[in-house]
Amino acid sequence: MRADRLVSLVLLLRQHGRLSAATLARELEVSTRTVLRDIEALSAAGVPVYAERGRHGGFALLPGFRTELTGLNHDEALALLVAGSRRGAQAFGLGSALASAMLKVVDALPESYRDTAAGAAQRLLVDPETDLLSRRLVAEEVPDTIVAAVLRAVFAGHKLRIHYAAVDRTPKWRTVDPIGLVTVREQGYLLATRSGADRTYRLSRILAAEELAEPAQRPDRVDLDRAWQERSRQFRTGGDQVTVQVRVDPARREELVGTALAVLVEEADADGRLRLEVTFQDPRHAEWAVWQLGTNAEALAPQWLRDSLRDRAAAIATCYGVSS
Repeated sequence: MRADRLVSLVLLLRQHGRLSAATLARELEVSTRTVLRDIEALSAAGVPVYAERGRHGGFALLPGFRTELTGLNHDEALALLVAGSRRGAQAFGLGSALASAMLKVVDALPESYRDTAAGAAQRLLVDPETDLLSRRLVAEEVPDTIVAAVLRAVFAGHKLRIHYAAVDRTPKWRTVDPIGLVTVREQGYLLATRSGADRTYRLSRILAAEELAEPAQRPDRVDLDRAWQERSRQFRTGGDQVTVQVRVDPARREELVGTALAVLVEEADADGRLRLEVTFQDPRHAEWAVWQLGTNAEALAPQWLRDSLRDRAAAIATCYGVSS
């Protein structure tokens, strides 16, 4: 760990020229005292780092010093920098490792490529935190100790013991065979098998995790994308699914079907509205999807959905009615 930190310290000084001990401590996520000890270690190892005193002082490298990392061209480095802007690493507890890797990528570039690649990466934004309507993606918080245990088991191919809190159920201990990790819209998932059956666990619902010494029962190779598609199909065909008929303004169609499991029938009415038959995961999901569209959508069937939406609208009307 210390060797990696020393490399990161040198790369920070290479790219920024001069930095204070406090800035280095913040970037490396250590104390100022640790930074000072690392500076002494670098000097003892022959790295030409020196201190500049004064109000705008700090630490810097002698001009011309650089680490020798070669082999990346402009487009290769740009691809890595753009990939590094994605936040999936945060879901798996690899944020600090990613930041360190990006420093090394930039430093690996020839002088003629470094500024242009870094500048080009600044022109590309992948998966921002909010969309055009300011709807924010909420990243789930998973304790580092849990993520570390899950990662060790996945990479080492060992069984994993987890204390898992399924929705509306008492948390239980389970022993699983981990296959891989997937991150989707800021949510991390563990793909595994349990007693030979496919299982998918949301990382934020794992309360504790322990890597076991016993080898996991799993294939040597896995196609995670294919496995995820299969888990998604299983999810869509399970649970208390309901099929509803809805008339919707074409301008709001995507909002309705964007959260549906499937669109079974779609046709246009004479007045220009669309008549859809769609499947939702459960009754509560169906009610929410139609309700959020207000008068731009009308549930036609089943009757329980029409009754539920009417009762909700009546309750809102009573709440905001003219007081006596």
